[in-house]
Amino acid sequence: MAKTIGNPLSWTARNLAATGHHIAATTLEVGGAAKMNAPVVRALTGDDLHAALRAGWRDFLASRTDAAFAVLVYPAAGIALFALGLHLALLPLLFPLAAGFALLGPVAAVGLYEISRRRESGLPADWRQGLSVMQSPAFGAVVVLGLYLAALFVAWMLTARLVYSVTLGPEPPASLGAFVSDVLTTPAGWAMIVAGIGAGFLFALVALAISVVSFPLLLDRHVGVPVAVVTSVKVMRRSPRVVLTWGVIVAAALVIGTLPLFLGLVIVLPVLGHATWHLYRRAIG
Repeated sequence: MAKTIGNPLSWTARNLAATGHHIAATTLEVGGAAKMNAPVVRALTGDDLHAALRAGWRDFLASRTDAAFAVLVYPAAGIALFALGLHLALLPLLFPLAAGFALLGPVAAVGLYEISRRRESGLPADWRQGLSVMQSPAFGAVVVLGLYLAALFVAWMLTARLVYSVTLGPEPPASLGAFVSDVLTTPAGWAMIVAGIGAGFLFALVALAISVVSFPLLLDRHVGVPVAVVTSVKVMRRSPRVVLTWGVIVAAALVIGTLPLFLGLVIVLPVLGHATWHLYRRAIG
């Protein structure tokens, strides 16, 4: 008998139950009730980055229509957030919003990891299989880890708001031109830039450490969120220079992908998503 998706209520109930199960499992793992063999972490080199990017590009070319469809919501959400940020009261948060939006990139690319995994295994791989990750037993853990990144994003936005309040704020800018002038020509504006970049670097570093391989690991193996996060941190500690280089590549590519109007992300995000899967395969034994 052919499988059906079912009605939205039953689908939501199933996935909420799976998420609750993984939250409970996470608590047990943190408390030491579950003993799991930690994945073996390999040292990465610059050649691994090049190979992962080349493999990611090949996966994108092989399934570019499906990959673009899977991440189309990302530039659409970016445009919506950008339009919202044009409101004068939210104008100081426009750049932090665009920069912090990248923190959620690993969540948006989950379907791409699944497509790469299936292609690697010789299985059918299109956008339908990419979305089928929502029916995976690992989806609850993916949701939990996604909530962690969402909390990190909220914390970043609150920090950005605080930086603005103690430098140029707390009043909203009078106009776009006045805001740009204050940022670039006043000591308070430069103080905001320096403090914002410093805080943003710390948030980006935390996001990179906990997510560089954790999402692909959750899809590939039966591990809980704590094991996935700890393994991701171990990868960064084992090869800090390579992982930081990867973070710079991702950040630069996402900046380029925001032009014009976030539409470049339709290409950039799939390539990075597929490449992340292949980097994970090289990092974990």
